[in-house]
Amino acid sequence: MPVFEFAARDQFINRVSDLERLAHWWEDSTRDALCMYGRRRVGKSWLFRRFADGKEALLLVANEIAPGPQFKRFAEQIQGTLGVAPVIDDAAELIRVLYRLGRNQKLLAVVDELPWLLPKGAGRREILTAISAVMEEERDDSQTKLVLCGSIIAQMESLLATSSPLHGRLQPLDVHPLAFSEAREMLPANDSAAETVTRYSVAGGMARYLTEIGTGGSLRSLVCTRVLDRRAPLFNDPRLVLERELREPATYFSLLQELSHGEVGIEHLSNVLRTDSPGLTSYMRTLIDMRLISRHQPMGADDKGRKHKYRLHDGFIRFWFRFVFPYQEDLQSGLQPADLWDGEIKGALSEHTAQTFEDLCRVYTRRHHGSEAQRVGGWWGDSSPGRPDRTQEEIDIVGLKGKRVQILGECKWTSSEMPLSVLTDLRDHKLPAILRSRGVKGASNQGPRILLFARSGFGKALQTAAEDDPSVDLIDVERLVAGLATAA
Repeated sequence: MPVFEFAARDQFINRVSDLERLAHWWEDSTRDALCMYGRRRVGKSWLFRRFADGKEALLLVANEIAPGPQFKRFAEQIQGTLGVAPVIDDAAELIRVLYRLGRNQKLLAVVDELPWLLPKGAGRREILTAISAVMEEERDDSQTKLVLCGSIIAQMESLLATSSPLHGRLQPLDVHPLAFSEAREMLPANDSAAETVTRYSVAGGMARYLTEIGTGGSLRSLVCTRVLDRRAPLFNDPRLVLERELREPATYFSLLQELSHGEVGIEHLSNVLRTDSPGLTSYMRTLIDMRLISRHQPMGADDKGRKHKYRLHDGFIRFWFRFVFPYQEDLQSGLQPADLWDGEIKGALSEHTAQTFEDLCRVYTRRHHGSEAQRVGGWWGDSSPGRPDRTQEEIDIVGLKGKRVQILGECKWTSSEMPLSVLTDLRDHKLPAILRSRGVKGASNQGPRILLFARSGFGKALQTAAEDDPSVDLIDVERLVAGLATAA
């Protein structure tokens, strides 16, 4: 078996904890196969190739063609090792061959995009049962370490379920998008803190998108040349990726386009799409399973409550559906990318970045105040009686210890300094409002800690108030970025 060499080894960045997990599994005596899964473009292929580098390894990648030709192609790949092409009729026989290749040597065998090798319907369980039987028969006499990889998350997670024939024979490795602390290594070191947050808000944490627009020039030039140009590599990429997994993509695309402007409730989506709320439930569940959107309740609220909102949290997908998807026909018809950037994107980019900034502020709060408040999120609900000017309140950051409010925070991604009124409004009106809500049982005895995050700094009056009050902490974008610099 030849030693695998990863040509792009020197370009591989981060994924330290995932590589450590793979190394532990490789050295461990377990015979369990590894079930690696994550969204398309997250970097799974590079991850297992980097891990395979320097090892005797066989990497088999399935694609969207009929299983028969794929098994023939795999047999031809294996022929180089055996000297003869094995007969492979289905996925179970493929797994048998891979285990037998490791009878006399330690071997890493990766089957990428496993779901494309499995039949649909009732035949799928039959094949999975056959694979389970092969594992029972072959793995104890083999030194093959088997990785089964896939991008259709729901299908890969179903392999791990207690009802699956493979339950108990697989160990999971869930490959997530890169966190801000990890993605920073792919962003320009000479960007200011605000520029770093902005660029991350556009690229998101997916390895492919970070590679394309994370570095190598100004954000404007990279977006224009690699996203907005009709010949650009990312011009149509989200559409192609999503259409591979979604039926009725038009409905899903309409939902994602609406969510690209900010988090909203199901009633809003129902009104926009002119579809009743129950009719959207299956669509929302699919998008959640694909890890494109998430569902949130106000902090302290019952998970089964009706106040939930949906959020599209992937930075690049949000950017694409807001700024690219609606203008694709115009760009194909001659609209210049630079004109779209200057006329539409530039003025709205701060609003787009604000959601990412808020997410990062919550990450900062969890990392630096986790002992004070174990649960951190946002809150929205009815105003207190002393607030006749409005009926609803929102708080960007609420940290709870049990049901007690330990931390309150606000996040302002604006071009002006944060005024003192943000602090007074938080204490005089928003704190009483949340304390009136169900699920919250008062505040800490000393009153909650106040965390105020701002892109453009803080007004003098607010600085003076914070100097006299140790419970108030002012965190500018430079301190935020520095506080998130290292992985947790």
